[in-house]
Amino acid sequence: MPDTAELAMLRRRLEEELASLLEDADIRRAGSSTVELDQTRTGRLSRMDALQGQAMARATEARATQRAQRLQAALRRHDEGTYGECVRCGEFIAPGRLRADPAAAVCISCAESAESR
Repeated sequence: MPDTAELAMLRRRLEEELASLLEDADIRRAGSSTVELDQTRTGRLSRMDALQGQAMARATEARATQRAQRLQAALRRHDEGTYGECVRCGEFIAPGRLRADPAAAVCISCAESAESR
């Protein structure tokens, strides 16, 4: 279990990353807006590029939304006093794992067993 100072540092990282994701949300949404199919303005390849860009922007937005949800869940666990405990087995998550990903919800053993399924 991380000590109090490390818990505070991890919480700041969670809050900062979440704030950054929320600040950039408008920019990501603009890139995923509907592609205008005005053939008088753009050629076929330009429209295809625009559609590909739109698909990539939507995928990026989906990943950002998922990450924001994980960060919010980690902050809730922090508020509840269960941050740092694996949500599956209840064991403590290694401090190094939390430093690598402060939103980690499972210990390495549970993560590896889920991947092997």
